[in-house]
Amino acid sequence: MKNSKKAFILTEAVLGFLVALLAAVMLLDKNGEAPDKISVIVENSEDKQWAAFRYGLRMAAADLETELSIVPTEGELTLEEEMELIRQEIRNGADGVIIQPVPGPDTEEMLGEIGKKVPVMLVGSQAVRGAGEYPLTSPDNYRLGEALGEELIRDCRENLQGKTLGILSRNSQSPAIQDRYEGFCSALKGAGAQVRWNMDGNYGEEEGQSLEDLSKVDFVIALDDRSTAAAGASSSANDLHGAIVYGVGSSTDAAYYLDTGKVQCLVVPDGFSEGYQSLEELSRRLEHSFGKMEDRLAGYTVIRRDTLFTEENQEILFTMSQ
Repeated sequence: MKNSKKAFILTEAVLGFLVALLAAVMLLDKNGEAPDKISVIVENSEDKQWAAFRYGLRMAAADLETELSIVPTEGELTLEEEMELIRQEIRNGADGVIIQPVPGPDTEEMLGEIGKKVPVMLVGSQAVRGAGEYPLTSPDNYRLGEALGEELIRDCRENLQGKTLGILSRNSQSPAIQDRYEGFCSALKGAGAQVRWNMDGNYGEEEGQSLEDLSKVDFVIALDDRSTAAAGASSSANDLHGAIVYGVGSSTDAAYYLDTGKVQCLVVPDGFSEGYQSLEELSRRLEHSFGKMEDRLAGYTVIRRDTLFTEENQEILFTMSQ
């Protein structure tokens, strides 16, 4: 009996030692693993409108010990250019990609090809409005447009009857812009205002079009950051024929024109959260191979000139300047 008891105790001790050794080896292996590599591809990636987004990405990468690569890009990307950049990042070892998709049905086919190789997280909007096939981190774009309309109504009350509007955006084919426009129109339904023009393009930039050439309206509604900055600059140059600007904006340029009174109201998407949450969700997916990524929703803030420097908006201004 004594020998059997000794053998049993010895066996248990050996097994315990092996379990501890295995755990230590696994821990060492995990600590010795190279961090996950995540690449981010958005158009005009160094533009000021992405400052808060880039900051959110960097903070998430530091917190989650992830290797981050924000691919340098200039101007609008074609589908072919975006596809080549993604392939290049995968060849360079990217474990996952965060993409602002080029609008259009052909992009869906491209995403299907990429999704077979690495996990994909979209930012801003889906490639096709209402598609929803791939996980998305973005603000509620319909709600952004609706908020613009509500602020305009709040300022004008019953005085919108017969007033004229001009709608300005970089790309009216973008699902994000389409949702914002629809939300804005929904808020103004029955108010009596009329849209005189709905224009998109590179207004106010070199080799772009001039807002001065557009017909006079009472209000300019800018649906993205660069359009808001262009409208603010044109207002400063007295090229808007007295129109009052309401816009969506996320850059220090947009905030500057709000501060100088050239933009009446600014709806600011939470770019920091969009960056942080997109990387966080993709990183979680890389940690759990069979997990499923979820859509993540970033918020927004309505800012006026008199609330621009309030304590609650200091953090927003800080992330814009990073």
